[in-house]
Amino acid sequence: MIIVFGSINLDLVARVDRLPRPGETLAGEHFSALPGGKGANQALAAQRAGARVAMVGAVGEDAFATTALAGLAAAGIDMTWVARVEAATGVALIHVDGNGQNCITVVAGANANADAGSVSDALLCPGNTLLMQLEVPLPAVHSLAQRAHAGGARVVLNAAPAHALPVALLGLLDVLVVNEIEADAIAAALEMPSLPEAFAATMYRRFGVATVVTLGAQGVLAVADGRMWRIPAPSIEVRDTTGAGDAFTGVLATALDRSAEWPQALAEGVAAGSLACLGEGAQAAMPSAAMMRDVAVRLRSRLVTAAVT
Repeated sequence: MIIVFGSINLDLVARVDRLPRPGETLAGEHFSALPGGKGANQALAAQRAGARVAMVGAVGEDAFATTALAGLAAAGIDMTWVARVEAATGVALIHVDGNGQNCITVVAGANANADAGSVSDALLCPGNTLLMQLEVPLPAVHSLAQRAHAGGARVVLNAAPAHALPVALLGLLDVLVVNEIEADAIAAALEMPSLPEAFAATMYRRFGVATVVTLGAQGVLAVADGRMWRIPAPSIEVRDTTGAGDAFTGVLATALDRSAEWPQALAEGVAAGSLACLGEGAQAAMPSAAMMRDVAVRLRSRLVTAAVT
């Protein structure tokens, strides 16, 4: 089972020909309000990949909450631990350009009240996976990681958005997932190399944490089990990159949760992230397990590996 502690947002998405410059006003081509939030996106990705998922987070007592929760509810994800609080539901303001690239501003709202203490110790046990991100308060993430580590659950952190992390938290993790910007933020705070290969290898050696760096169109690099793995991304016609990293992370966590080996887990994650770029929005574009299967087989055949010394 995967327990996702994270954000639940309403995504306000504007499609534009190009991203605006500072101080510039552009005419948008299309607008939509869609369910989102890194936590909710990753929960849905995990569920579509075949995991049993419980979502832990918070929404407001407002109209936005209904739309924000719609994707999770339709998928049958357990929302027992999603609280209604006296704050506005979190929102993400997203511009998507003609090449599918985006820029995003997140307003936490109710996510700032996500309660790690609502997760029972019974859930944080061997055989279960705790999946977290950084759109909820860092102290709550740290507290829950401590409990999960003590209880024997696998602890996976997608350190997004970019944030310096306490050394004590890094020591509790089994898996760290970052993109290149997030790797830079962690590396700067720890005075360690930031280039993907050196970053992943140093994190693995220093903290014993399997470290995955997503590289966008270049695929993914990971250091785990004493080896470095690389898988390139397939060539696709990108429509919208929103949620691609969440698709990767949710599916990677699902594969590891069912005890898949790293090459298979990475191949499935890259397949999911790539396929998520073909549709519009985050949750609506999350692929099913059937959609990922053939792509993952092709990607695994292109995997490159080497020992980490």
